[in-house]
Amino acid sequence: EEVLRTVPWVAAEDTRHSGQLLARLGLQVPLLALHEHNEAGRAEALLARLAAGESVALVSDAGTPLISDPGYRLVLAARERGFTVTPVPGACAAIAALSVSGLPTNRFRFEGFLPARAGARRARLAELQACPDPVHRFGGMLADLIEAFGGDRRVCVARELTKLHESFYWGRLADVRAALAAD
Repeated sequence: EEVLRTVPWVAAEDTRHSGQLLARLGLQVPLLALHEHNEAGRAEALLARLAAGESVALVSDAGTPLISDPGYRLVLAARERGFTVTPVPGACAAIAALSVSGLPTNRFRFEGFLPARAGARRARLAELQACPDPVHRFGGMLADLIEAFGGDRRVCVARELTKLHESFYWGRLADVRAALAAD
């Protein structure tokens, strides 16, 4: 909250969601949309603000910027031009899900979003099959997961983390798939 109170600009994945957050905090900070479809072009405008001595906060809808959320191009360009980039600890969906998964946490693998096309997704899952670490963030690809890992593999599916309809499904992959289908 302190950072949002002190910056003249907020770059947000979705200005509607971030606008609600700012309103709840009683803040009136100008918002600039920064999402996967405009990041390449918008980064230059934000870098110009940094060059002019202004600060910019980067926020995502429900998680941490760059962790399967926009911001990579902006942060990379800012670092390449010598600007200071400072993280503000907060919600990270992958770590939040891991912390309540009941799965081993000394190691894990974060795969982000798997390919949308079934063939490419199955190929990636086949590559991961030998990986002993818990693998997180699969979304609605449970049939492919069962095919790749078998229905007895222990999983935790976390949805809508840090949002109103946050939910967790834990247990055998086949049981989790059935529970999600029934929900």
